[in-house]
Amino acid sequence: MADDWDQVDGGERAQPVAVGPPRYRRSRAARLRAERRRRRTRTFAGIAVALLIVVVVAAVFLGSRLWNGLFGTPSDYTGDGGSDVVIQVHDGDSTTAIAQTLLDHQVVATVQGFVTAAQGSAAMQAIQPGFYKVRTEIPAASAVERLADPQNRVGKLTIPEGRQLDDITDAKTNDVTEGIFSLVSQATCVSLDGNKKCVSVDDLRAAAGAGPPESLQVPQWATEAVTKMGSDHRRIEGLIAPGTWNVDPAGTPASILATLISASSAKYTSGGLLDTATTMNMSPYDILVVGSLVQREAKPDDFAKVARVIYNRLGERRKLEFDSTVNYPLDRQEVATTDGDRAQVTPWNTYASEGLPVTPICSPGDQALAAAEHPEAGDWLYFVTIDLQGTTLFTRDYEQHLANIELAKRNGVLDSAR
Repeated sequence: MADDWDQVDGGERAQPVAVGPPRYRRSRAARLRAERRRRRTRTFAGIAVALLIVVVVAAVFLGSRLWNGLFGTPSDYTGDGGSDVVIQVHDGDSTTAIAQTLLDHQVVATVQGFVTAAQGSAAMQAIQPGFYKVRTEIPAASAVERLADPQNRVGKLTIPEGRQLDDITDAKTNDVTEGIFSLVSQATCVSLDGNKKCVSVDDLRAAAGAGPPESLQVPQWATEAVTKMGSDHRRIEGLIAPGTWNVDPAGTPASILATLISASSAKYTSGGLLDTATTMNMSPYDILVVGSLVQREAKPDDFAKVARVIYNRLGERRKLEFDSTVNYPLDRQEVATTDGDRAQVTPWNTYASEGLPVTPICSPGDQALAAAEHPEAGDWLYFVTIDLQGTTLFTRDYEQHLANIELAKRNGVLDSAR
Protein backbone atom coordinates (compact mmCIF):
# COMPACT_ATOMS: atom_id res chain seq x y z
CA MET A 1 0.00 0.00 0.00
CA ALA A 2 2.92 2.36 0.68
CA ASP A 3 3.79 2.27 -3.04
CA ASP A 4 0.43 3.82 -3.95
CA TRP A 5 0.84 6.96 -1.83
CA ASP A 6 3.36 9.78 -1.90
CA GLN A 7 4.14 12.06 0.93
CA VAL A 8 3.37 15.72 0.15
CA ASP A 9 3.93 18.36 2.71
CA GLY A 10 3.77 15.86 5.36
CA GLY A 11 0.45 14.58 4.07
CA GLU A 12 -0.78 11.97 1.67
CA ARG A 13 -2.80 12.44 -1.67
CA ALA A 14 -4.14 9.88 -4.11
CA GLN A 15 -2.39 9.38 -7.39
CA PRO A 16 -4.51 8.89 -10.56
CA VAL A 17 -4.66 5.45 -11.99
CA ALA A 18 -5.12 5.15 -15.82
CA VAL A 19 -8.18 3.17 -17.00
CA GLY A 20 -8.64 1.97 -20.63
CA PRO A 21 -6.50 2.73 -23.66
CA PRO A 22 -4.37 5.78 -23.57
CA ARG A 23 -6.01 9.03 -24.88
CA TYR A 24 -4.65 10.79 -27.90
CA ARG A 25 -5.45 13.97 -29.93
CA ARG A 26 -7.13 13.27 -33.41
CA SER A 27 -5.87 15.02 -36.47
CA ARG A 28 -8.06 17.48 -38.46
CA ALA A 29 -8.37 15.02 -41.37
CA ALA A 30 -9.68 12.36 -39.04
CA ARG A 31 -12.28 14.70 -37.67
CA LEU A 32 -13.48 15.58 -41.22
CA ARG A 33 -13.75 11.91 -42.16
CA ALA A 34 -15.87 11.27 -39.08
CA GLU A 35 -18.19 14.19 -39.88
CA ARG A 36 -18.71 12.93 -43.43
CA ARG A 37 -19.63 9.50 -42.08
CA ARG A 38 -22.23 11.05 -39.77
CA ARG A 39 -23.76 13.07 -42.65
CA ARG A 40 -24.02 10.00 -44.88
CA THR A 41 -25.72 8.14 -42.09
CA ARG A 42 -28.31 10.93 -41.65
CA THR A 43 -28.93 11.11 -45.45
CA PHE A 44 -29.47 7.39 -45.75
CA ALA A 45 -31.85 7.52 -42.82
CA GLY A 46 -33.87 10.35 -44.47
CA ILE A 47 -34.11 8.48 -47.76
CA ALA A 48 -35.27 5.38 -45.95
CA VAL A 49 -37.99 7.33 -44.15
CA ALA A 50 -39.14 8.94 -47.41
CA LEU A 51 -39.29 5.59 -49.15
CA LEU A 52 -41.26 4.19 -46.26
CA ILE A 53 -43.79 7.06 -46.57
CA VAL A 54 -44.16 6.46 -50.33
CA VAL A 55 -44.71 2.76 -49.75
CA VAL A 56 -47.33 3.44 -47.08
CA VAL A 57 -49.21 5.99 -49.28
CA ALA A 58 -49.15 3.64 -52.26
CA ALA A 59 -50.42 0.81 -50.12
CA VAL A 60 -53.26 2.97 -48.81
CA PHE A 61 -54.19 4.13 -52.36
CA LEU A 62 -54.10 0.64 -53.86
CA GLY A 63 -55.92 -0.73 -50.88
CA SER A 64 -58.61 1.92 -51.29
CA ARG A 65 -58.99 1.10 -54.98
CA LEU A 66 -59.22 -2.58 -54.14
CA TRP A 67 -61.76 -1.87 -51.39
CA ASN A 68 -63.90 0.26 -53.70
CA GLY A 69 -63.67 -2.35 -56.38
CA LEU A 70 -64.91 -4.99 -54.00
CA PHE A 71 -67.29 -3.07 -51.77
CA GLY A 72 -67.65 0.52 -53.02
CA THR A 73 -68.44 2.27 -56.33
CA PRO A 74 -67.91 -0.22 -59.17
CA SER A 75 -66.43 0.59 -62.58
CA ASP A 76 -69.88 -0.13 -64.07
CA TYR A 77 -73.30 -1.02 -62.74
CA THR A 78 -75.18 -4.21 -63.50
CA GLY A 79 -78.86 -5.05 -63.58
CA ASP A 80 -82.00 -3.03 -64.33
CA GLY A 81 -81.22 -0.08 -62.10
CA GLY A 82 -82.80 1.48 -59.06
CA SER A 83 -85.45 4.08 -59.90
CA ASP A 84 -86.64 6.29 -62.76
CA VAL A 85 -85.09 9.72 -63.09
CA VAL A 86 -85.28 12.53 -65.66
CA ILE A 87 -82.07 14.19 -66.89
CA GLN A 88 -81.57 17.13 -69.22
CA VAL A 89 -79.35 17.25 -72.29
CA HIS A 90 -78.44 20.87 -72.98
CA ASP A 91 -77.84 22.41 -76.37
CA GLY A 92 -74.20 21.85 -77.32
CA ASP A 93 -73.54 19.15 -74.70
CA SER A 94 -70.66 16.85 -75.60
CA THR A 95 -70.74 13.13 -74.84
CA THR A 96 -68.53 13.83 -71.85
CA ALA A 97 -70.89 16.54 -70.59
CA ILE A 98 -73.84 14.15 -70.91
CA ALA A 99 -71.83 11.51 -69.07
CA GLN A 100 -71.16 13.95 -66.24
CA THR A 101 -74.88 14.73 -65.99
CA LEU A 102 -75.62 11.02 -65.79
CA LEU A 103 -72.95 10.55 -63.13
CA ASP A 104 -74.34 13.47 -61.10
CA HIS A 105 -77.76 11.77 -61.13
CA GLN A 106 -76.23 8.38 -60.19
CA VAL A 107 -77.25 6.85 -63.52
CA VAL A 108 -73.78 5.60 -64.51
CA ALA A 109 -70.81 4.63 -62.37
CA THR A 110 -68.12 6.57 -64.27
CA VAL A 111 -67.86 9.22 -66.95
CA GLN A 112 -65.35 7.22 -68.96
CA GLY A 113 -67.55 4.14 -68.91
CA PHE A 114 -70.39 6.03 -70.61
CA VAL A 115 -68.08 7.77 -73.09
CA THR A 116 -66.64 4.42 -74.10
CA ALA A 117 -70.10 2.83 -74.43
CA ALA A 118 -71.32 5.75 -76.57
CA GLN A 119 -68.48 5.51 -79.07
CA GLY A 120 -69.78 4.67 -82.53
CA SER A 121 -73.42 5.29 -81.60
CA ALA A 122 -75.06 7.30 -84.38
CA ALA A 123 -78.06 7.96 -82.15
CA MET A 124 -75.86 9.51 -79.46
CA GLN A 125 -74.11 11.66 -82.03
CA ALA A 126 -77.49 12.98 -83.17
CA ILE A 127 -79.12 13.32 -79.75
CA GLN A 128 -81.29 16.43 -79.42
CA PRO A 129 -81.39 18.82 -76.47
CA GLY A 130 -84.24 17.99 -74.13
CA PHE A 131 -85.33 15.87 -71.21
CA TYR A 132 -84.91 12.08 -71.06
CA LYS A 133 -86.16 9.42 -68.69
CA VAL A 134 -83.53 6.93 -67.58
CA ARG A 135 -82.89 4.87 -64.44
CA THR A 136 -80.35 5.18 -61.68
CA GLU A 137 -77.47 2.70 -61.37
CA ILE A 138 -77.65 1.08 -64.80
CA PRO A 139 -74.81 -0.18 -67.02
CA ALA A 140 -73.29 2.47 -69.27
CA ALA A 141 -74.42 0.55 -72.36
CA SER A 142 -78.00 0.57 -71.06
CA ALA A 143 -77.82 4.32 -70.50
CA VAL A 144 -76.80 4.76 -74.14
CA GLU A 145 -79.70 2.59 -75.29
CA ARG A 146 -82.22 4.50 -73.20
CA LEU A 147 -81.08 7.91 -74.41
CA ALA A 148 -81.18 6.68 -78.01
CA ASP A 149 -84.79 5.48 -77.66
CA PRO A 150 -87.25 8.23 -78.74
CA GLN A 151 -89.82 6.78 -76.34
CA ASN A 152 -87.71 7.95 -73.42
CA ARG A 153 -87.69 11.59 -74.46
CA VAL A 154 -90.11 13.55 -72.29
CA GLY A 155 -91.17 17.19 -72.12
CA LYS A 156 -91.23 17.70 -75.89
CA LEU A 157 -93.82 20.36 -76.75
CA THR A 158 -95.03 21.26 -80.23
CA ILE A 159 -97.32 24.28 -80.64
CA PRO A 160 -98.95 24.64 -84.09
CA GLU A 161 -99.47 28.06 -85.61
CA GLY A 162 -102.65 29.88 -84.67
CA ARG A 163 -103.31 28.17 -81.31
CA GLN A 164 -104.62 30.20 -78.42
CA LEU A 165 -104.10 29.55 -74.73
CA ASP A 166 -107.50 27.96 -74.11
CA ASP A 167 -109.20 25.10 -75.94
CA ILE A 168 -111.59 25.97 -78.77
CA THR A 169 -114.85 24.08 -79.32
CA ASP A 170 -116.50 24.27 -82.73
CA ALA A 171 -120.16 25.21 -82.21
CA LYS A 172 -121.35 23.01 -85.07
CA THR A 173 -119.15 19.91 -84.92
CA ASN A 174 -118.23 19.97 -81.23
CA ASP A 175 -114.64 19.28 -82.28
CA VAL A 176 -112.13 20.57 -79.76
CA THR A 177 -108.89 22.23 -80.78
CA GLU A 178 -106.50 21.92 -77.89
CA GLY A 179 -105.07 25.17 -76.63
CA ILE A 180 -101.52 25.90 -75.55
CA PHE A 181 -102.26 25.18 -71.89
CA SER A 182 -103.52 21.70 -72.78
CA LEU A 183 -100.50 21.03 -74.99
CA VAL A 184 -98.10 22.14 -72.26
CA SER A 185 -99.90 20.01 -69.68
CA GLN A 186 -99.58 16.93 -71.88
CA ALA A 187 -95.90 17.62 -72.46
CA THR A 188 -95.23 17.65 -68.72
CA CYS A 189 -96.75 14.23 -68.18
CA VAL A 190 -94.17 11.62 -67.19
CA SER A 191 -94.47 8.25 -65.48
CA LEU A 192 -91.78 7.60 -62.86
CA ASP A 193 -91.75 4.16 -61.32
CA GLY A 194 -95.37 3.68 -62.36
CA ASN A 195 -96.62 7.00 -61.00
CA LYS A 196 -97.83 9.40 -63.69
CA LYS A 197 -97.58 13.10 -62.94
CA CYS A 198 -98.63 16.11 -65.02
CA VAL A 199 -98.84 19.86 -64.50
CA SER A 200 -102.56 20.60 -64.78
CA VAL A 201 -104.21 23.08 -67.13
CA ASP A 202 -105.83 24.79 -64.16
CA ASP A 203 -102.46 25.31 -62.49
CA LEU A 204 -100.99 26.72 -65.69
CA ARG A 205 -103.94 29.07 -66.12
CA ALA A 206 -103.60 30.25 -62.52
CA ALA A 207 -99.87 30.85 -62.91
CA ALA A 208 -100.46 32.84 -66.11
CA GLY A 209 -102.56 35.36 -64.23
CA ALA A 210 -100.52 35.54 -61.04
CA GLY A 211 -97.57 37.70 -60.11
CA PRO A 212 -95.89 40.62 -61.85
CA PRO A 213 -95.08 40.26 -65.57
CA GLU A 214 -91.36 39.99 -64.90
CA SER A 215 -91.94 36.84 -62.85
CA LEU A 216 -93.05 35.20 -66.11
CA GLN A 217 -90.15 36.66 -68.10
CA VAL A 218 -92.50 38.91 -70.09
CA PRO A 219 -90.33 41.08 -72.38
CA GLN A 220 -90.18 44.77 -71.66
CA TRP A 221 -92.00 45.65 -74.89
CA ALA A 222 -95.05 43.68 -73.71
CA THR A 223 -95.00 44.56 -70.01
CA GLU A 224 -97.38 47.52 -70.19
CA ALA A 225 -100.05 45.62 -72.14
CA VAL A 226 -99.76 42.60 -69.86
CA THR A 227 -100.03 44.76 -66.74
CA LYS A 228 -103.24 46.37 -67.99
CA MET A 229 -104.91 42.95 -68.10
CA GLY A 230 -104.53 42.49 -64.36
CA SER A 231 -104.85 38.87 -63.28
CA ASP A 232 -106.60 37.66 -66.46
CA HIS A 233 -104.67 34.61 -67.67
CA ARG A 234 -105.12 35.78 -71.26
CA ARG A 235 -102.65 38.58 -70.58
CA ILE A 236 -99.88 36.31 -71.93
CA GLU A 237 -101.75 35.39 -75.12
CA GLY A 238 -99.43 35.43 -78.13
CA LEU A 239 -96.27 35.60 -76.03
CA ILE A 240 -95.66 31.85 -76.42
CA ALA A 241 -94.65 31.36 -80.03
CA PRO A 242 -95.48 28.37 -82.21
CA GLY A 243 -92.69 25.83 -82.58
CA THR A 244 -91.08 22.92 -80.79
CA TRP A 245 -89.93 23.52 -77.24
CA ASN A 246 -88.53 21.53 -74.32
CA VAL A 247 -90.53 21.57 -71.09
CA ASP A 248 -89.12 20.42 -67.77
CA PRO A 249 -91.65 17.91 -66.38
CA ALA A 250 -90.41 18.72 -62.87
CA GLY A 251 -90.85 22.47 -63.30
CA THR A 252 -93.47 24.58 -61.57
CA PRO A 253 -96.29 26.03 -63.68
CA ALA A 254 -94.79 29.51 -63.38
CA SER A 255 -91.25 28.39 -64.28
CA ILE A 256 -92.54 26.45 -67.30
CA LEU A 257 -94.45 29.45 -68.64
CA ALA A 258 -91.52 31.76 -67.92
CA THR A 259 -89.17 29.49 -69.87
CA LEU A 260 -91.52 29.39 -72.86
CA ILE A 261 -92.13 33.14 -72.85
CA SER A 262 -88.41 33.90 -72.55
CA ALA A 263 -87.51 31.58 -75.43
CA SER A 264 -90.34 32.97 -77.57
CA SER A 265 -89.24 36.53 -76.89
CA ALA A 266 -85.73 35.63 -78.02
CA LYS A 267 -87.21 34.11 -81.18
CA TYR A 268 -89.24 37.24 -81.94
CA THR A 269 -86.21 39.44 -81.33
CA SER A 270 -83.89 37.37 -83.54
CA GLY A 271 -86.56 37.49 -86.26
CA GLY A 272 -86.28 41.27 -86.35
CA LEU A 273 -89.58 42.20 -84.70
CA LEU A 274 -88.12 45.02 -82.63
CA ASP A 275 -86.21 46.56 -85.54
CA THR A 276 -89.25 46.35 -87.81
CA ALA A 277 -91.45 47.96 -85.16
CA THR A 278 -89.06 50.91 -84.99
CA THR A 279 -89.15 51.28 -88.77
CA MET A 280 -92.96 51.11 -88.83
CA ASN A 281 -93.27 53.47 -85.86
CA MET A 282 -95.33 50.85 -84.02
CA SER A 283 -94.82 48.87 -80.84
CA PRO A 284 -93.63 45.27 -81.27
CA TYR A 285 -96.67 44.21 -79.24
CA ASP A 286 -99.14 45.84 -81.68
CA ILE A 287 -97.44 44.12 -84.61
CA LEU A 288 -97.82 40.82 -82.76
CA VAL A 289 -101.55 41.56 -82.34
CA VAL A 290 -101.87 42.31 -86.07
CA GLY A 291 -100.06 39.08 -86.86
CA SER A 292 -102.57 37.13 -84.76
CA LEU A 293 -105.49 38.71 -86.66
CA VAL A 294 -103.88 37.87 -89.99
CA GLN A 295 -103.36 34.28 -88.83
CA ARG A 296 -107.04 33.85 -87.96
CA GLU A 297 -108.59 35.84 -90.80
CA ALA A 298 -106.78 34.62 -93.92
CA LYS A 299 -105.02 31.85 -95.76
CA PRO A 300 -101.25 32.15 -96.26
CA ASP A 301 -101.57 33.39 -99.85
CA ASP A 302 -103.62 36.35 -98.63
CA PHE A 303 -101.76 37.14 -95.41
CA ALA A 304 -100.00 40.24 -96.71
CA LYS A 305 -103.20 41.67 -98.26
CA VAL A 306 -105.21 41.16 -95.10
CA ALA A 307 -102.45 42.87 -93.12
CA ARG A 308 -102.80 45.84 -95.45
CA VAL A 309 -106.58 45.95 -94.93
CA ILE A 310 -105.97 46.08 -91.17
CA TYR A 311 -103.54 48.96 -91.41
CA ASN A 312 -105.78 50.83 -93.87
CA ARG A 313 -108.80 50.52 -91.56
CA LEU A 314 -106.79 51.59 -88.54
CA GLY A 315 -105.42 54.54 -90.50
CA GLU A 316 -108.94 55.70 -91.41
CA ARG A 317 -110.21 55.06 -87.86
CA ARG A 318 -112.65 52.42 -89.01
CA LYS A 319 -113.63 49.50 -86.84
CA LEU A 320 -111.97 46.29 -87.95
CA GLU A 321 -115.17 44.24 -87.44
CA PHE A 322 -113.49 40.82 -87.46
CA ASP A 323 -115.51 37.80 -86.37
CA SER A 324 -112.31 36.23 -85.06
CA THR A 325 -112.14 38.92 -82.37
CA VAL A 326 -115.73 38.20 -81.36
CA ASN A 327 -115.07 34.48 -81.16
CA TYR A 328 -111.86 34.73 -79.18
CA PRO A 329 -113.27 34.86 -75.62
CA LEU A 330 -116.20 32.51 -76.37
CA ASP A 331 -116.19 28.89 -75.19
CA ARG A 332 -117.95 27.81 -78.40
CA GLN A 333 -116.98 29.49 -81.64
CA GLU A 334 -118.85 29.95 -84.91
CA VAL A 335 -117.56 30.63 -88.40
CA ALA A 336 -120.20 33.36 -88.71
CA THR A 337 -120.94 35.11 -85.43
CA THR A 338 -124.44 36.09 -84.37
CA ASP A 339 -125.76 39.60 -83.85
CA GLY A 340 -125.87 38.88 -80.13
CA ASP A 341 -122.22 37.82 -80.08
CA ARG A 342 -121.12 40.90 -82.01
CA ALA A 343 -123.02 43.14 -79.61
CA GLN A 344 -121.10 41.91 -76.58
CA VAL A 345 -118.49 44.43 -75.51
CA THR A 346 -115.26 42.65 -74.65
CA PRO A 347 -111.62 43.79 -74.65
CA TRP A 348 -111.25 41.96 -78.00
CA ASN A 349 -114.48 42.60 -79.91
CA THR A 350 -113.58 44.86 -82.86
CA TYR A 351 -117.26 45.24 -83.79
CA ALA A 352 -117.83 47.04 -80.49
CA SER A 353 -114.64 49.11 -80.32
CA GLU A 354 -112.18 50.83 -82.62
CA GLY A 355 -108.57 49.84 -82.80
CA LEU A 356 -106.80 46.57 -82.10
CA PRO A 357 -107.82 43.97 -79.51
CA VAL A 358 -106.09 44.38 -76.16
CA THR A 359 -104.04 41.20 -76.67
CA PRO A 360 -103.24 38.91 -79.58
CA ILE A 361 -106.02 36.39 -80.23
CA CYS A 362 -103.64 33.52 -80.96
CA SER A 363 -99.96 32.75 -81.48
CA PRO A 364 -99.15 33.81 -85.04
CA GLY A 365 -96.80 31.77 -87.19
CA ASP A 366 -93.77 33.12 -88.98
CA GLN A 367 -95.65 33.84 -92.22
CA ALA A 368 -98.47 35.72 -90.53
CA LEU A 369 -96.03 37.75 -88.46
CA ALA A 370 -93.94 38.50 -91.54
CA ALA A 371 -97.09 39.75 -93.30
CA ALA A 372 -97.82 42.05 -90.35
CA GLU A 373 -94.28 43.38 -90.63
CA HIS A 374 -94.33 43.69 -94.42
CA PRO A 375 -97.92 44.19 -95.67
CA GLU A 376 -98.62 44.24 -99.38
CA ALA A 377 -99.18 47.65 -100.98
CA GLY A 378 -102.84 48.45 -101.71
CA ASP A 379 -105.83 50.60 -100.75
CA TRP A 380 -108.23 47.80 -99.84
CA LEU A 381 -110.70 48.19 -97.00
CA TYR A 382 -112.82 45.05 -97.45
CA PHE A 383 -112.32 41.39 -98.24
CA VAL A 384 -114.53 38.33 -98.45
CA THR A 385 -113.99 34.68 -99.38
CA ILE A 386 -116.30 33.81 -102.26
CA ASP A 387 -115.94 30.07 -102.82
CA LEU A 388 -115.11 26.82 -101.09
CA GLN A 389 -111.65 26.81 -102.64
CA GLY A 390 -110.76 29.84 -100.54
CA THR A 391 -110.70 32.52 -103.23
CA THR A 392 -110.77 35.90 -101.50
CA LEU A 393 -111.67 39.19 -103.17
CA PHE A 394 -110.32 42.54 -101.94
CA THR A 395 -111.73 45.96 -102.70
CA ARG A 396 -111.92 49.50 -101.41
CA ASP A 397 -115.37 50.16 -102.87
CA TYR A 398 -118.19 49.26 -100.50
CA GLU A 399 -120.72 48.61 -103.30
CA GLN A 400 -118.31 46.18 -104.92
CA HIS A 401 -117.86 44.54 -101.57
CA LEU A 402 -121.64 44.02 -101.26
CA ALA A 403 -121.63 42.40 -104.69
CA ASN A 404 -118.81 40.10 -103.60
CA ILE A 405 -120.87 39.13 -100.57
CA GLU A 406 -123.77 38.10 -102.78
CA LEU A 407 -121.39 35.97 -104.84
CA ALA A 408 -120.16 34.32 -101.67
CA LYS A 409 -123.74 33.55 -100.63
CA ARG A 410 -124.53 31.97 -104.01
CA ASN A 411 -121.46 29.75 -103.68
CA GLY A 412 -122.49 28.58 -100.21
CA VAL A 413 -119.63 30.23 -98.35
CA LEU A 414 -120.45 31.05 -94.73
CA ASP A 415 -117.66 33.48 -93.98
CA SER A 416 -119.16 36.83 -93.08
CA ALA A 417 -118.26 40.06 -94.90
CA ARG A 418 -115.79 42.59 -93.68
